[in-house]
Amino acid sequence: MTKDDVKEMVDFSFESFSRKNGDLYWMASELMQLLGYQGMKSFRKVVSRAMVVMNNLEIDISKNVQQVVGEGGFTDYRLSRFACYLCAMNADVRKKEVSQIQAYFVAYTEAFTQWVEQEKAIERVYIRGEISERERSISGVAKEHGVQAYALFQNAGYIGLYNMSINKLRMLKGIPDKRSPLDYMDKTELAANLFRITQTEERIKNQNIRGQTALERAAEKVGKDVRDLMMKNGGTKPEDLPAAQDIKKVKTAIRKTHKKMLKDK
Repeated sequence: MTKDDVKEMVDFSFESFSRKNGDLYWMASELMQLLGYQGMKSFRKVVSRAMVVMNNLEIDISKNVQQVVGEGGFTDYRLSRFACYLCAMNADVRKKEVSQIQAYFVAYTEAFTQWVEQEKAIERVYIRGEISERERSISGVAKEHGVQAYALFQNAGYIGLYNMSINKLRMLKGIPDKRSPLDYMDKTELAANLFRITQTEERIKNQNIRGQTALERAAEKVGKDVRDLMMKNGGTKPEDLPAAQDIKKVKTAIRKTHKKMLKDK
């Protein structure tokens, strides 16, 4: 079955649920059913993830998601086409309905080559935003516990995970100077670094680790623990994972999709 076949198959079910009040919109409670979800409690998490991605892309959430009171008094949402697209890409791919809607949006937008690339791209934007928040948090915790040179503390975590400094990692993967290696990681590698950062913060707080040297050791130890886990499960050294496309280009591509959908009435 081609992407055009899937688009034609899903077109009626998705487009027929659209409503219009100035602009086209879809109700989350109805999109939920199209995606194979049984209740709004679990689907609200999907909507929340879509909103996080919009925030990370610096796209106005209020123009894409409006909270309303649905039939029966429960919380519902009016979703733009772009919000529906993000919900589909953040939904549970184990559901066949999700795969069909994702394929439909790929055929509709033609923004990427394959639907898998779209799903991975949006997941990258989501996790990268999560890491930025956790980096701000751990920076504050580290300084409260005695870090004077934050760059050295940060570098220790990279040494633990990659068995090399952040600068050597840039050189190995061809990452431009002054750019974060995180901007060139796929979702698996980003998830590993998110886990490394959150667990380092937890260790510092739980063990009340203090002082520059002790904190660097803690960051390196957690990094090494994550490295060992990755190699045990995946069999690949983290430094051998290929660099992904610059996330700035990924964000630009998704923003273009947003603009295209805004123009389509």
